[in-house]
Amino acid sequence: MTGYEMFWPIIAHVGLVYVLYMLLSLRRRQMVQAGKAKTSDYRENRGEPSESLVVRNSIANQFELPVLFYVCCVLLYITEADNLLAVVLAWIFVALRYLHAFIHVTTNNMRYRSPLFAAGYVVLAAMWVWLAVWMIFPNG
Repeated sequence: MTGYEMFWPIIAHVGLVYVLYMLLSLRRRQMVQAGKAKTSDYRENRGEPSESLVVRNSIANQFELPVLFYVCCVLLYITEADNLLAVVLAWIFVALRYLHAFIHVTTNNMRYRSPLFAAGYVVLAAMWVWLAVWMIFPNG
C-alpha cells in the first residue's frame, strides 16, 4: 500500500462509536422526558430503561473485540503488511461492526446479532493470521 489506507477503517469505526454515544444521549433524554427515568438514574447506571441500556451495551461492545482490531491495524501498518488483503479484511470487520451495532440498538435480535459478531471475530482472526504469516515470511 502507498499511504494510510489501513487507518481509514479505524476512523470509520471511531465514527460508529461517536454515533452510538449520540444515540445514547438522545435515548436517555427521551427516557427522562417521558418520565421513564430520572437524570440521577444514570449517575450509577442503576435501573436504566432497556431503550437506552441496549445502546450503552453496544458502546461497551465497541471497546472489546475492536481493541484487538485497532492493535492489529497499527501492527499491520508498522510491519508493512497492510496490503490489499489486510485493508479489505479491515473494511469487512468494520462493516460487520456497523451491522452488529444496528441490530443491537434496534431489534437486539440474537438470531441476527450473534452471527454478525461471529463473522467479525473470524475476520479479525484472519487479520491476525495474516500479520503472523507476514512476520514469518516478510515480502513473500
